[in-house]
Amino acid sequence: MTINYAAAETVEDFKHNLAVVEEKIAAACKAAGRARDEVRLLPVSKTVPEERLFNAVAAGATRLGENKVQEAKRKWQNMREATNDQLEWAVIGHLQRNKAKDVAEFAAEFQALDSVRLAEALQRRLEMVERDLEVYVQVNTSAEESKFGLDPQDVDAFLDTLPNYPNLKVQGFMTLAIFSDDSDRVRTCFELLRQIRDRALLTHGDLIGSGLLSMGMSGDYELAIAEGANCVRVGQAIFGSRKYPDSYYWPGAAGTN
Repeated sequence: MTINYAAAETVEDFKHNLAVVEEKIAAACKAAGRARDEVRLLPVSKTVPEERLFNAVAAGATRLGENKVQEAKRKWQNMREATNDQLEWAVIGHLQRNKAKDVAEFAAEFQALDSVRLAEALQRRLEMVERDLEVYVQVNTSAEESKFGLDPQDVDAFLDTLPNYPNLKVQGFMTLAIFSDDSDRVRTCFELLRQIRDRALLTHGDLIGSGLLSMGMSGDYELAIAEGANCVRVGQAIFGSRKYPDSYYWPGAAGTN
């Protein structure tokens, strides 16, 4: 079911929306028997113009997620001085290797690591600028050809390569669930990522950081929390509905942040 969220424009709008999402996260954590501090909220600001983002920052946002690195870099450049370079950026969408330079330059976090060649490109660029980067390994848990991410059966082999990339500080795993009103199908994606993480803790525990799970967006983050999410990527419930679905802005994308 598609939900239409009113656009947040003012600082008060953002404070209200953040508070509503916070209440739902807290309730989902309580229902799952989890502590509230086990789950991080990452507001996703894709397509939202800078003038509105300043109000989100004034309302308390300190790190924002973006799907397109070009858009994220532009916002970083335009907002860094006014925010005293304290606003951090997470790139959460598929990245072409020729854009690794940009991520290495400004991003605090990258949540779509899904190939050895991309890891090599990021490592090379990070060495050049003498930076580390928090990363999540993306897994395609829905088996949809339109989705990026490692096939679950390829995860172990990929984890074996991680010692080659010391500047990539792996935090855990990320996935996009199937975009469906069928909660059982959505839940299956989250369950699979949790199972992959649990197995990796036994086989590659020294390579996956804290083994965190980034999963869940505006339409399913409460379900994701019930299945173990440590980071939920929420956009429209905070910033308001976008005019077009994700597939309009980024071919191959599915779901709704």
